[in-house]
Amino acid sequence: MGLLTFSINLTLDGCVDHQEGIADGETHAFFTRLMEESGAMLWGRVTYEMMESYWPAVARGEAEASSAMREWAVKLEAKPKYVVSSTRQVFPWTHSHLIAGDLRAGVQRLKDATPDGVLLGSGKLATALDRLDLIDEYQLLLHPRIAGHGPTLYEGGLPGTRRLELVSARPLGNGVMAMHYRRAR
Repeated sequence: MGLLTFSINLTLDGCVDHQEGIADGETHAFFTRLMEESGAMLWGRVTYEMMESYWPAVARGEAEASSAMREWAVKLEAKPKYVVSSTRQVFPWTHSHLIAGDLRAGVQRLKDATPDGVLLGSGKLATALDRLDLIDEYQLLLHPRIAGHGPTLYEGGLPGTRRLELVSARPLGNGVMAMHYRRAR
């Protein structure tokens, strides 16, 4: 069984708006490495649609992008992508699959079938999966920004405090702090 790792960009005040982080070659290289180490990607429908609207065009060379962004896009194109949705049934982006029905059972099946682990990149979905005790690790990029607005991490709350153990923490050259935690069981 593979681990479910939640990874997201956040500001010092907890904002997870993707436009508030530092989107440079260093952060793209960080996420490319995480993706390479994982067997599949997992998103909610909203995040999937945001990704689907841009990254396939970058992978095809139809959108202007840096070499780090293009590397991410090409590798993402080849990666299995799973989407939790109750409203959309068709996902034409390459290697995309629907997880419908019982959330716990569907994500547990994905974890069981993916020995290299699953990389989760959706904030609202992470809250739902954390409530179900399905997230094993957290790879967070803390950006040196105060956004002053939301959405924020775990905006919907959790039933209790999650104790985490620090695996590693390292600053990136752009001022971002890469932090890796695992659930304390």
